[in-house]
Amino acid sequence: MKQLPIDTDVDINLFQDELRDIDREFILNIVSIAKISTSWNQISYLFMTNDATYAYGERICKWLSLQHDPKLPRQIHILNDKKIIQVDSGEGFVVILTDDGQVYLASDDSRWQTNNTLRLISNDYDRFEMIACGQYYSLLLRQDGTVSEVASNQYHQLAGLKNVKMIAYGGQHCVAVTNTNQIYCWGLNNDGQLGLGDTNNRRRPSLVSFPDGSIESPIKNIVAGARHSLFVLEDGQIFGCGYGQHPSNDNRRNAFVPTKIPIENVQSVACKNYLHFSLALDQSSHYYAWGILDDGLALSLKKLDAQPKSFAAASAMINKSPITYGPTSIFHVLESNNGISFSKYLNNPDNYDVEFVIQDKRVLASKCYLKMASEYYSRMFSGDWLENSKVFIKDYSYHVYYSYLVMLHTGHIRIDQSNIAQLIDLANCYGEERLMKLCQTFIQTNLNERTISIYYPLIYRYQLDKDDEVHDKLVMLTIKYVWPKKADKLSKNQTKMSKFLELVFLDQ
Repeated sequence: MKQLPIDTDVDINLFQDELRDIDREFILNIVSIAKISTSWNQISYLFMTNDATYAYGERICKWLSLQHDPKLPRQIHILNDKKIIQVDSGEGFVVILTDDGQVYLASDDSRWQTNNTLRLISNDYDRFEMIACGQYYSLLLRQDGTVSEVASNQYHQLAGLKNVKMIAYGGQHCVAVTNTNQIYCWGLNNDGQLGLGDTNNRRRPSLVSFPDGSIESPIKNIVAGARHSLFVLEDGQIFGCGYGQHPSNDNRRNAFVPTKIPIENVQSVACKNYLHFSLALDQSSHYYAWGILDDGLALSLKKLDAQPKSFAAASAMINKSPITYGPTSIFHVLESNNGISFSKYLNNPDNYDVEFVIQDKRVLASKCYLKMASEYYSRMFSGDWLENSKVFIKDYSYHVYYSYLVMLHTGHIRIDQSNIAQLIDLANCYGEERLMKLCQTFIQTNLNERTISIYYPLIYRYQLDKDDEVHDKLVMLTIKYVWPKKADKLSKNQTKMSKFLELVFLDQ
């Protein structure tokens, strides 16, 4: 099983302080990001657009023999047309997993022997399902369920560990779960982070037992922090062991066996291999935090106020800066709705009377709110549609239609090159002037010599050049970049040149 992304659709403005020098036009092309930060507080990023991956930051650029530019991230050409599904890092190295099962590693440490570039460490026979990095080493989970540990330039298969479906790496300890729901831990254990009832280190994977002898629910996810481990069950329970995981008022107490953490209906959990605090999300969209913060403050288990919308936003509330937990899709806030959010009316199982069905997925909503938010829905849910409780959407993808519904409820929408065509068509079909204006703004901002051929068909079809800013930029780009190329071709073709001259001078 490939690891699912922890965060989706995170507001990129969370990272605005660290990305403030980057060219705005480039930022609008970013689809997802991965922040690479370590205990050395040297921050770097990977940025993914629709067709390329870029490095940003002195540290990662050094690992890749690239010259860091504060205004413009550097393209990593070896990853062109590759889809990244996992990114993890340790002290002085980064590991990347692509959707074709290949693993790449970069470092400026001579022990890794990457020669300061992105080295493919897979071979023709190796295909990997997951990666996990510790402080100094990393784990690779092959698609056949076997696990290898990578130390510097050497990696070896862990004997006796088979049929593994999930792996995690803390600071200096490892966790693995098999297809039969067995948990194995090994590595450093000075705080009981292996959950084996003692503080003895283990060189080989050791089977972990829960206090009552067994658990009936399957393991849904495992994560590991600097000196603790967490296990989330399919039934929503969460257990922890190691530093600060004892369920008491003194959050510096350690738990030496998997101990239940008093949060119910846990949906997801997150922590980093160099940090001592954790975050959890329950099925009611509440975020929780506990552990030891960077300044040494012990944080007892608490539900976070202000209802953050992502783990990145939750981490920013308790950390010095936001954290990403792997590749994180982002959206660009193009409108704010005066700061008012009506998200409680969207996908609320306790308060809905209409169900949108899109590509076998459902979205729950309130007719009353939709009628207030949109003239199109006001017409839809009147007359013959008044009693209809299910609407099937066939003309738009799930992600595009859901993004539109989110915009109606929050004022936020993510527009990028991959969805602009559908969004602008939806805006035209629904008579949605707000969305059409946002699409115009996106195209006007993104219009350049490289994208003019992509966006001009949309500009022409939907008559976007009636907008003065779009028209002016289109004219400027045509004169500067398009016309010189066309003129060169015309000059070499006498027939076409004659027709062009006829059109210019005789068509009055």
